[in-house]
Amino acid sequence: MITVGLDIGSVASKGVLLSPDKKFFIVLPTGWSPRDVGKQILSNLLMQAGIEQEDVDAMLVTGYGRVSFNGAARTVTEISCHARGVAALCPEARTIIDIGGQDSKVISINENGKVLDFAMNDKCAAGTGRFLQVMANTLGMDVGELAASEDPSVTVAINSMCTVFAESEIIGLLARGSPKGGIIAGLHQSVGKRVATLARRLGVKEKIVFTGGVAQNAGVRRALEEELQSRVFVPAECQFTGALGAALLAAGS
Repeated sequence: MITVGLDIGSVASKGVLLSPDKKFFIVLPTGWSPRDVGKQILSNLLMQAGIEQEDVDAMLVTGYGRVSFNGAARTVTEISCHARGVAALCPEARTIIDIGGQDSKVISINENGKVLDFAMNDKCAAGTGRFLQVMANTLGMDVGELAASEDPSVTVAINSMCTVFAESEIIGLLARGSPKGGIIAGLHQSVGKRVATLARRLGVKEKIVFTGGVAQNAGVRRALEEELQSRVFVPAECQFTGALGAALLAAGS
């Protein structure tokens, strides 16, 4: 059976194609049209696999842009897809922390990958990839450079969680000569605190698995581990758990 899972996010869109003997992955910026990027990802996956769309037995779409894409048999919530994807990659997982471009969520699952409860912050950019992206721009950096540039030994506390106020605070800190590495460490700490509060409200059980684009930032993972006093695991496919879960659910597994 050949299945496709698409996770059309607000910032990045991911696709996974599962065939009997191979997996194919792709990620592209969402851009202005979730529908177009979904079509592009599907086309690229088919090209990688060397098959036609008629060869795909089932396709499922999730994420922010799922309502815009009309090529899938059905849509499923991100919560269910992330739970299924993480359960496949890490069967011992009991708590999932997912930080995406526009929201952050914590999902509690059982040994079968069933969702027991979840909490989400989707009303404010604080604690999301968007927050880090704006702060990186303020620092004159690419968001991908943050983790390598932080210096936790001189952490500078960031008191404002509102994106607008935090941006102004960072401009002031730079003007006063605060070390850039310390400011970055403070930003990671502020994200870690915000998301850890969400996790504690839900109840944290190990094993904790960190997914989403922000999971690639080792500084945020460090901050989460400090706040939760627990080890946080990041799978190699951390950015693809939603798309993988969608592909698995499309297969009925």
